[in-house]
Amino acid sequence: MIDLGEVITAMVTPFDKDYKIDWNATDKLIDYLLGNGSDSLLFAGTTGESPTLSDDEKIDLFKFGRKKLNKNIKLIAGTGSNDTYHTIELSKKAEDAGADALLVVTPYYNKPTQTGLINHFEAVANAVNIPLIIYNVPSRTCCNINSRTCKELSEIKNIAGIKEASGDLKQIAEIIRDCNKDFKVYSGNDGDTFAIVTLGGTGVISVASHIMGKEIKQMINFIKTGKIIEAADLHKKFLDIFYGIFITTNPIPIKKALNLKGINVGPLRPPLYEMDAKEEEVFSKLLLKYNMIK
Repeated sequence: MIDLGEVITAMVTPFDKDYKIDWNATDKLIDYLLGNGSDSLLFAGTTGESPTLSDDEKIDLFKFGRKKLNKNIKLIAGTGSNDTYHTIELSKKAEDAGADALLVVTPYYNKPTQTGLINHFEAVANAVNIPLIIYNVPSRTCCNINSRTCKELSEIKNIAGIKEASGDLKQIAEIIRDCNKDFKVYSGNDGDTFAIVTLGGTGVISVASHIMGKEIKQMINFIKTGKIIEAADLHKKFLDIFYGIFITTNPIPIKKALNLKGINVGPLRPPLYEMDAKEEEVFSKLLLKYNMIK
């Protein structure tokens, strides 16, 4: 089974002033993230503004990342959509571009049944030869992968794990309990990472790791070496950051944080826009409090 590490950063996509991908900034961002706690990188996820990236841009990102990354650093490609056949075609292209694994979100808007979800993910998994991580984020998709469905999915070849962002710890505990030990369960919300890893989860596909990857890695290490009190102390210490980066729609705050830190990632693509003045004031004070910016 593929080892993607414990801290996977769902990387933002840097844009220039004309809203085109800024390849120089992308190159620098990758170096920065790998030097600050990221084990693997996810390209073209929600945090990477995937809804406004064309398929060609996504493939270009995957190719760029594969060329840039050391072979030991895994590249996860976000290829999910609300169209099974489109997802399959993009997933095949991502595999050809050198992706080591795929992140495939629950189909949104269509609201498929649990049987439909099984058929969807199985069709994608059978179409490629690289592992697939399913992504459960009901707040964005209005569709939940329940624990029974996840157990069935975990038994399908090539489905290696789940990014769980439901916030439902009972459901997540059932998934960890009922799926085989090789099935990876990643936290999809930074604020849930302590609880999920303590329950036996693998790690996190993180937004906060853009600015505090080493701290998250340390917290996970504490949990896995039995230092639960130390891990809990770190979780509590950084709780305001874990939730503060979602003061408004992701990735608006994390792009702001990076730009304020002097790590140029450029603007957001419409329909996303900068946070309002009040939100920015509150967020900047939070970053200053934690010495994330000067």
